[in-house]
Amino acid sequence: MSYRLSGMKDKAHFLKGNVHYKFDNSLKPALTISSGDVVTFVCEEAADGQFTPKSTTSTLDTLDWDRIHSLTGPVAIKNAEVGDTLKVDVLEFGHHGWGWTAVIPNFGLLPEVFGEEKAVRIWTIGDDDRAQFLPGVRVPIEPFMGVMGVAWAENGPQPTMPPTMHGGNMDSRHTGKGCSIYFPVMVPGALFSTGDGHLAQGDGEVCGIAMEAPLDVTLRFTLIKGMTIPATRYETTAPTTNKVDGMGYYVTSGTGPDLHQCAMDAVRQMLDRIEKQFNIDKVDAYVICSVAGDLKIAVPVLGEGHAAHVTFHVPKSIFIN
Repeated sequence: MSYRLSGMKDKAHFLKGNVHYKFDNSLKPALTISSGDVVTFVCEEAADGQFTPKSTTSTLDTLDWDRIHSLTGPVAIKNAEVGDTLKVDVLEFGHHGWGWTAVIPNFGLLPEVFGEEKAVRIWTIGDDDRAQFLPGVRVPIEPFMGVMGVAWAENGPQPTMPPTMHGGNMDSRHTGKGCSIYFPVMVPGALFSTGDGHLAQGDGEVCGIAMEAPLDVTLRFTLIKGMTIPATRYETTAPTTNKVDGMGYYVTSGTGPDLHQCAMDAVRQMLDRIEKQFNIDKVDAYVICSVAGDLKIAVPVLGEGHAAHVTFHVPKSIFIN
């Protein structure tokens, strides 16, 4: 099927506020733009400002979970119709100098290890674009939006938490600056929203929380008429590897017939290694692994009697001052 790009006016817009917590095709657009326009979204951190640079673990005791995944938008694109595709180019980010990560009871990849444990860690961003909450560990920031998506065809409020064909909580660190993301248009205008800004995250986000932060993100919207896709997809302009590859990685692994168990085993071994090698508390190691460690499937389960092999990679350079 042939398709064509519609518009390409490259007009700039600015959007702050207009917060909502669900995808909903009945929401009135906060902004209506033309194809080719650029929008800068000013987004609170994922909990809608409930975390600040002064937050402590006690913040979790009063957290309003109904305000998780505060989204800015929606933005309507003129002439977008069901069956079209919306291309979103990620152009630029601005951060506010801090972020947070939490360990939440019975959440994340290893609830049987941490149980009712809870913790909040506040990261400070240095002039070199590295984040630190603990002496001796500095993580390079690579900002991206955890949630980007278009309204569902189904009426009524729809959840932001699961990743879906519409986008949602994709939590992919590869969708940062330079990435082009394609969304299937499910309702007239598409109704795009974004939020849940991350300053850094490993593939897998193993404690369930990344380096959450308020972010300003600038996006270009291009409507592609006559092109229909079944689900969100994206392409990058850089390798999908961490920018701190140069010093190598510490790698642990898990092997067995169950991918989930393999992942848990690989991460548990890495926590033990970091705790012993660097004298870092296991909760802090869990936080570090969530924002800087990558889970990789080396071998999937290929058939009956076959074992999977999952590896977990943490860059050596984050432990260098």
